[in-house]
Amino acid sequence: MARIFAVGVGPGDPELLTRKAERVIREAAVIYAPAASADDASYALSIVEQFIHRDRQEILTRVFPMTRDETVLNPLRAATARELAGHAQAGREVAFITIGDPLLYSTFQPIFRILSQEYPLIPVEFVPGITSMNAAAAAAGVPLALADETVAILPATADEEKILATLIAFDTVVLLKISRAFDRVYGMLRQLKLEKKGVFVRRVGSPEEEVIFDLASLLGKKLDYLSLLIVKK
Repeated sequence: MARIFAVGVGPGDPELLTRKAERVIREAAVIYAPAASADDASYALSIVEQFIHRDRQEILTRVFPMTRDETVLNPLRAATARELAGHAQAGREVAFITIGDPLLYSTFQPIFRILSQEYPLIPVEFVPGITSMNAAAAAAGVPLALADETVAILPATADEEKILATLIAFDTVVLLKISRAFDRVYGMLRQLKLEKKGVFVRRVGSPEEEVIFDLASLLGKKLDYLSLLIVKK
């Protein structure tokens, strides 16, 4: 029986892949890549395109819509888990690639739960990837933590009470999925007098990368989904 690999491909720059991630991707018989819709290309796949060999590898894209509706997502996850298991049982090593790290808010985590429950004998190996927050901190020159400082990570789609409590309690707060929640979060930052303590980073590691410290300039704008906000007191 072959293995299933969950491979983190980093935030966007192919040079940020680990050597192990590159090796696994090059050697896998089958590569699965997530996409947000049937019309969208897989961003994860675009990062590793130079490492794959389409003449001898099977490349499959599976759509996982940007929704919280579990009744929509669960059948898609279950179907993908069955496919991954089928390849492994047939002796084909398969890699499921994810942006960033496969154990931090990734598409693979719910699929892994299904694999663990329904196919416990199939080995699953995780290959860590550089996260968007690490790459964004590097791009902005902002340390995530020094000495005994504390760090929190949460989606900007969380409820206001949770975000406010986190901003108060931690020295550094990383807010993912900030694009649609920016104006709301900015209001919280103003409330806590932290509106000049943040940096917005979009498409880190890609040619479209932007690092913006003037948060007020982003109010009312349509922001890129692949963006985050680091708030450091």
